[in-house]
Amino acid sequence: MLLCSLFLWQASRGTVKASGNFNASADAEVLHKAMKGLGTDEDTILQLLTARSNAQRQQIKATYKTLFGKDLVSDLKGELGGKFETLIVALMTPPITYDVTSLRNAIKGAGTDEKVLVEILASRTPQQVKDIIAAYRQEYDDDLEEDVSGDTSGHFKRLLVILLQVHVTLVIVNLCVSVFDAYMKLSGYEMEESIQRETSGSLRDLLLAVVKCARSVPGYFAETLYYSMKGAGTDDNTLIRVMASRSEVDMLDIRAEFRKKFACSLYSMIKGDTGGDFRKTLLLLCGGDDA
Repeated sequence: MLLCSLFLWQASRGTVKASGNFNASADAEVLHKAMKGLGTDEDTILQLLTARSNAQRQQIKATYKTLFGKDLVSDLKGELGGKFETLIVALMTPPITYDVTSLRNAIKGAGTDEKVLVEILASRTPQQVKDIIAAYRQEYDDDLEEDVSGDTSGHFKRLLVILLQVHVTLVIVNLCVSVFDAYMKLSGYEMEESIQRETSGSLRDLLLAVVKCARSVPGYFAETLYYSMKGAGTDDNTLIRVMASRSEVDMLDIRAEFRKKFACSLYSMIKGDTGGDFRKTLLLLCGGDDA
């Protein structure tokens, strides 16, 4: 009951909500018109899609197919480009499918994208991990644990496999915070300090992510977003992945944590680090400034 209430509460902490006067047919017509003829009305597209929940976007996609005989995502891909296109396609993808596709690409692409494996497997709830494993098998007829094991090695591989054991993940979620307090009393160090000193590379990243998510998932994502934009160059893939996947879950809490941890708001950092329609969409997903 407590977990159920927690997840319901989390779901209400998003910046993107379901539209109250939703009409899938009207929305499909608006999107079709925005892409019809010469030029594309990107502003209409991004304003509409960021004002609908993911479930509503799926209804729009189905209605678009019925009305026009075409796939909405394919049409969007044909009309948009670059980072803006990637973000819009992410918003049009059901959450579990998005996680499954991200994991598959991280494993099966050129080289392993450890960052994606760490972020998704450390931060998702036990039920989400269970759903991801099932959806991965259904989509690819492969076992996620076997694919992860085949593409990673050493202690990093072992910890990823542990995180894929749903019953173990539930124990970690329930016990970790009290364990961290006891560790601090015994050693005089925060758990994160010891991990930084004693480990390195992908294993260190994964251990830190597990600890940070056990303390606060929004806090973990606030840091992830900050470091995706800090310094020279922006890690656009991480920025897109987090903003798209958390906008309906806990973006309000991520914003609050961001403001506590750093000298600026998430909104102002996005505004200063991105541009064009990509920036407009990200700022709408962010949902407001906490300056």
